[in-house]
Amino acid sequence: MTSKDRRILIFGSLIAGILLVAGAFWLSPGRADPFAVCRKGTVSGDFGGLGGSFELTDQNGQRVSDGQVLAEPALLYFGYTYCPDVCPLDNARNAEAVSILDQQGIAVRPVFISVDPGRDTPEVLKGFAQAMHPRMIGLTGTPDEIAKVAKSWRSYYMVNDQDDPENYLVDHTTSTYLIIPAAGTVEIFGRDIPAQEVADRSACFVTVAAEFDRSGKTP
Repeated sequence: MTSKDRRILIFGSLIAGILLVAGAFWLSPGRADPFAVCRKGTVSGDFGGLGGSFELTDQNGQRVSDGQVLAEPALLYFGYTYCPDVCPLDNARNAEAVSILDQQGIAVRPVFISVDPGRDTPEVLKGFAQAMHPRMIGLTGTPDEIAKVAKSWRSYYMVNDQDDPENYLVDHTTSTYLIIPAAGTVEIFGRDIPAQEVADRSACFVTVAAEFDRSGKTP
């Protein structure tokens, strides 16, 4: 792992921790966390301030909205396909977690949003997504569109070494966001969490959300 990759790892872990702590302050006074049983440790959070509407281009060249992409539970990751090792490893972990959930009859979609729209064309994203998981959705867009959607999830990125248009790196956070349609963003997974744990905790969130849905309530 290069020094720049280690910096990305440290920065991503730091941001995830900040968001988890901040989530505790987003809870409305007196409101219980409906997903408390699914959380590990003592920090709870309401991530309702994360995320927003978007319209991007998928790996098939089709314009899609957040309502289409996030119509089912999803594991969302911001990165880029030219990333030397961090992004492939993180997305492979997410894909493995999704496959574990598939075996349990729980459908969670892996979603990858590129923060490198200059190189990550739909064709490039298609190859990346197919290599990861058959249901993965890869998304790109204009620089302004990517900046807007990344900001809505408070996901940081910065392009480096632009003097070389073919071989530059992009610093970015490495968090994975668990999104439930009826509840929005409900959890953030750091890259140090193994696939089995991501799957187990995601299954808990999906199950709790389904119970609320059956009762006619909103988490």
